[in-house]
Amino acid sequence: MREADIERRLRQRLAKTCPGVLCLKFESPGYTGVPDRILLAPGGLVAFVELKAPGKKERPRQVFVQEQLRNRGFTVFSSVDSYEKVEEICSFIHTLINNIA
Repeated sequence: MREADIERRLRQRLAKTCPGVLCLKFESPGYTGVPDRILLAPGGLVAFVELKAPGKKERPRQVFVQEQLRNRGFTVFSSVDSYEKVEEICSFIHTLINNIA
């Protein structure tokens, strides 16, 4: 399984289980190590997702950036390397959205 397969599953599952959530590719020119995806949900919820192929880990810069985001109060999902972790993210986001509504 490749990282692209997990990323595709994340987009598909969010579209199905959490309509209204934007799952945007996140790039920041000039600032390295940002997570792969940013999730923007109704109610102003923001989360970041770092996708990996199974068995791969974040580089030190990615770990640093994730900690910077967490220290500012954002939710960051690290090392999302399986379909099971994708399901956990979808369930978490779905629960948050329903608790706001």
